[in-house]
Amino acid sequence: MNSSSTFACVAVSLFGCAFGEAARADFIKDSHATLGLRNLYVNHDYRDKPGSLGQSKTEEWAQAFMLNYTSGFTAGTLGLGVDALVLQGLTLNSGGGVHRGSSMIPDDGDGAASSWSRLGLTAKARLGKSEARVGTLQPRLPIVVTNDGRLLPQTYEGAQFTSNDIENLTFTAGRLNKATSRASTDRTGLAVAGGTRESDQFLFAGADYKLGKDVIAQYYAANLEDYYTQQFLGLQAKYPLGEGQSIKADLRYFDTRSSGANSTAGGRAQGYRVTGYTDDRSGEIDNRTWSAMFTYTLGGHELTGGYQQVSDGSNFVQLNQGFLPGKGTVGASVYLFTDRLLSSLSRAGESTWVGQYAYDFAALGVPGLRASMIYLKGDGIKTTSGSDQKEWERDMSLEYVIQGGMFKGVGLGWRNAVLRSEAVGAQDLNRLTVSYTVNLF
Repeated sequence: MNSSSTFACVAVSLFGCAFGEAARADFIKDSHATLGLRNLYVNHDYRDKPGSLGQSKTEEWAQAFMLNYTSGFTAGTLGLGVDALVLQGLTLNSGGGVHRGSSMIPDDGDGAASSWSRLGLTAKARLGKSEARVGTLQPRLPIVVTNDGRLLPQTYEGAQFTSNDIENLTFTAGRLNKATSRASTDRTGLAVAGGTRESDQFLFAGADYKLGKDVIAQYYAANLEDYYTQQFLGLQAKYPLGEGQSIKADLRYFDTRSSGANSTAGGRAQGYRVTGYTDDRSGEIDNRTWSAMFTYTLGGHELTGGYQQVSDGSNFVQLNQGFLPGKGTVGASVYLFTDRLLSSLSRAGESTWVGQYAYDFAALGVPGLRASMIYLKGDGIKTTSGSDQKEWERDMSLEYVIQGGMFKGVGLGWRNAVLRSEAVGAQDLNRLTVSYTVNLF
């Protein structure tokens, strides 16, 4: 028996091998596995504001192995399957005082861990064009975005249901109760940035409706128990302007308000609070954020411009792991255009202008090579002193995927970011990445 059949049969055993031969055949025949390899070097200079750790720089290098197995579904009206995710990180260099707070590599006593690993299993069921998944999840939705900005991805635990049974409509709903950050092996409860108390329930539901060939309307609602309730409205539209030309519009609006313990003074005193500026220094969540981005494409050129406005009741929030001590909870993503390498420019009262240029060198006969640069300028950041602050960030990236020969498929990437902020000080960042995915079967 080859390795593909052996691995698939092990997965089938998770269901007790209770299916007939024909059912197992579909389960095995449609299964596949990949091994992702990611080598990442990060140099992060905190410059003039080292912070409470008394350290002004991190410089770390590590290797990731990411085994991703996806089964097929058993035959019949109701198809069953199972997925598995095995993550392994190895530290190549993080000594001499250059490790800082589980930003990329987990803490291990007084320094960085030499290795760390995680296992995630997901049971799934399919009926018609609907699918339910229970176990380890990596959602990418307007109200929750899995972070994959370092060596290993963040993962969640819970259940998610997705249906495409109604034409032009995708309906999604679910519940999350645990998370594991990108630089940790510990599952924790959920919170927001600044929260020190865990919540074990995040409920969400939403729909994407296709209004036309390239027009999609979105509505999502979510509740993180004892922290907030959030509603999202979105509209994406793309219009062709002629051969090789198009313009795309992406409009987003979030309404986020306190819920449960965060809406009471007693609950906030217990740790159900948000960091940053809030009215009367209360720690209560109260935010409306809207943004609009427009992208013009001409051949290999892509020019993007936009604006984002955050209301001044509190910072913008989405699902996080808060400030849970000793849990390696650093790193979370939000569904904003301004969520970039060093900052999300989403503080209370902040207004941000965005400009980006990208070029795909396939237009010049060099497929696989792409470069981009983005500049973001934010001001009006609210402070308790009454004087507004400002910040700006500039990110550049250069990426190339080798197209042929012995190293075909190997990806090479360089990202550079500069942040100058009155809120958090100056920071510089460089990341070098080498990645490759092996198709096992």
